[in-house]
Amino acid sequence: MRLPREGEILGLVLGLMGGSRMKVTCKDGKERMCRIPGKLRNKIWVKEGDVVIVKPWSIQGDEKADIIWRYLPLQARILKEEGYI
Repeated sequence: MRLPREGEILGLVLGLMGGSRMKVTCKDGKERMCRIPGKLRNKIWVKEGDVVIVKPWSIQGDEKADIIWRYLPLQARILKEEGYI
């Protein structure tokens, strides 16, 4: 199972905004507008309530980020049990 690396944050998807964008609340307490990059757009299907790994942008990092990984429900439950979330 993949864990967040340096510069990456765990987050929870709050809502879908359209155009492969979604509102995500991150573990650092900030709410970011996230997008799925083009190379992952057809490989990752994200819904409300999914646990994801986001990578904040270098510019506007407190407001925007890219989604780089989505956890399956079983993986998200293991993360909660181990205290990552």
